[in-house]
Amino acid sequence: MNGFGGRIYWIETTATDAALENFKLRWELFKVACDQAEEFVESVKQRIGSECLVDEATGSVAGRPRQAATTGAPSIISSSSSLSPSPSSMRKMYPNFDREEGLDTVLEVPIPEEVVESMGSNKTLQLQNMHQWLKNKSCTKLSPSPSTPTASSAELHLLLNVLGSPLIPVQVESDHAISRPVKDGSIEASTAKYITQQYVAATGGQAALNALKSMYVMGMVRMGASEFRSSEEDSGKIKGNGEVGGFVLWQKNPDLWVQELVVSGCKISAGSDGKLSWRQLATQQSHASKGPPRPLRRFFQGLDPKSTANLFLDAVCVGEKIINTDECFILKLDVSPTTLKARSTKNLEIIHHTIWGYFSQRTGLLVKFEDSHLVRMSSNRGGHEQSVFWETSMESMIEDYKYVDAINIAHSGQTKVTLFRYGTGSVSHKRRLEESWRIEERVMRVWEGWGDLVEATGGDGGDVKVRDDMPN
Repeated sequence: MNGFGGRIYWIETTATDAALENFKLRWELFKVACDQAEEFVESVKQRIGSECLVDEATGSVAGRPRQAATTGAPSIISSSSSLSPSPSSMRKMYPNFDREEGLDTVLEVPIPEEVVESMGSNKTLQLQNMHQWLKNKSCTKLSPSPSTPTASSAELHLLLNVLGSPLIPVQVESDHAISRPVKDGSIEASTAKYITQQYVAATGGQAALNALKSMYVMGMVRMGASEFRSSEEDSGKIKGNGEVGGFVLWQKNPDLWVQELVVSGCKISAGSDGKLSWRQLATQQSHASKGPPRPLRRFFQGLDPKSTANLFLDAVCVGEKIINTDECFILKLDVSPTTLKARSTKNLEIIHHTIWGYFSQRTGLLVKFEDSHLVRMSSNRGGHEQSVFWETSMESMIEDYKYVDAINIAHSGQTKVTLFRYGTGSVSHKRRLEESWRIEERVMRVWEGWGDLVEATGGDGGDVKVRDDMPN
């Protein structure tokens, strides 16, 4: 710094430039740290509010370890139920029979140990039969023992399509914040928004749910079906002990997801690439659903609280009902005619689709998810148009809520389906299907490290090699 004639001049040097750049960098880091601190404080406030809500509802005692929140209802997956998933673990790998010194083979979809045990009298025979089944990829090879009969391929296809991979005909906008003014709209609509806000608080809070971008779930299922009955008769009892299997489910918001489900050796894959939804059985060609992408119904069985909250933001409160001694609010959502028309075809018309959610007044959690839809199928035989109607009613009981990475999700439940067929020139009949499910593994925020990996390599991902230990 020099002075001439009473004026002061700054002489910039390389050192001062470096110092200024260093100061700017530190200032930017300081602002980022402040923003992160504000987000952390907000998330803590949301978490404390959520815990207070659940603790007050469940009567937790201060100073005692906090237990996982449950609905308080009796377990529907009781030991007396014929379709109860057994407590056996899941088989994820099997030995490499082609190369003795090779590593064990990782199963794409884990299967329950009880299925492996049913494939032979000893472990060697069990593994050999499973190896042969995996090479054949047959829908009838998983239970080769004559004493363990399996369902026919047609029945397995019915179970996998109706129970394993049903879709909800509403495109859920899960990539925006869960926020709607409570006072806008009718009393019924405002009440529904308030109940949804309580559900958000009970499942982890808005900040935690908005931070959830991806997840992975692995679980086991047991499915069964009754015989066909006439419309005047009861839908009947489930045959036998049902078919056992496992599933894996990956999701990346908002519309990217894929599920693989294997039951008694028959596999179905379903997914959405953000533009359309599809599903494919191992023995058939893939089938794409008409219209915009749709979410998997299994997400709304307590696995994805954010999508569930967004789904019921447009619902109305239609009353109250006691579910397993638990008083619940009932939220109802009718799918718009425009949406139904977009998913209909020339010979298949979706007449209506209605969704109900039962939220516990005590815990704020979703304890029952129900939906019903009516479809008309038209055909022309001998110059006469005939119509056959299929009415499908599904209800899922949801329980065993536990926190996973600050998100409260359900870990077990049961779904019951009633199929009712009637129409001109057809025999009216009913049939009942059931599924019991249990979550074995769950990981939240699976893909959070992917963006950092791409940024660190200095590209847009085009030249990045996907590591073997990362999902792709």
